[in-house]
Amino acid sequence: MSHSTTAHGSHAGPPRDEPGDDTTVGALVHRLSEQVPDLIRSEMRLAQAELAEKGKKAGLGVGLFSVAGLLGFLGLATLVATAVLALDLVLPAWAAALIVAAVLLVGAGIAALVGKKEAQQATPAAPERAVAGVKQDVATVKGARS
Repeated sequence: MSHSTTAHGSHAGPPRDEPGDDTTVGALVHRLSEQVPDLIRSEMRLAQAELAEKGKKAGLGVGLFSVAGLLGFLGLATLVATAVLALDLVLPAWAAALIVAAVLLVGAGIAALVGKKEAQQATPAAPERAVAGVKQDVATVKGARS
């Protein structure tokens, strides 16, 4: 005998929530509790596959940026050599190389000083305004409870 109504109007199966619905809330919760782990596992597999795909693309992008950086460095080195050769036309080769090296070292020193100043402005690494805001929120909550 199925979960149908008998001639006396009583249910042959477990009680129903709606007419035409043979599933109880308990059965639905049980079925849901069995299906949720499978759903989570399949979503995790999908996320892993998606991250692997994005990781491959990111790796390729990083590799291409590295090649671009290397080629840019080599181009800059060639320009430095060109500057030495151009100065060699009017000065001895050693003097031309010394002048170009001095200009490069001064540029490196300036970049280092500016970089140090910027790095010092970034420390400490803690988000000071956010921490202060949280402290203020905690103090407000403590004051409201008193």
